[in-house]
Amino acid sequence: MANLTGFRSDRDGIYATKDPDSNIQYGLDFTDYLNAGDSVASATVSISTVSGDASPLELPTDANTDVNISGGTVVNVRLTGGSIQNVYTIKITIVTSQGDTDARSFRIICQEKKL
Repeated sequence: MANLTGFRSDRDGIYATKDPDSNIQYGLDFTDYLNAGDSVASATVSISTVSGDASPLELPTDANTDVNISGGTVVNVRLTGGSIQNVYTIKITIVTSQGDTDARSFRIICQEKKL
């Protein structure tokens, strides 16, 4: 389940809104999906593309610095960019210390955020 404020849920799963100018970290907590005593050993992230997208959603630096694991259960992903009204799917694939592989996805809906 998402561990950061701002995630919502609908019939298609969880999502968050993101301003195209923000550079922000999102986290998914894998605790409920791990066996007792297991932890996340590694994580990879893929971001869906939108045809003709002039400013795609992406990792701001690279996967080595923009994807990290906290406490063995939470995968944090830093994202930047995106074009208004585009919907992106972020897929996090983990390998656990016990050798299991699992994947979970969430959506980012890009829109201008106002107070």
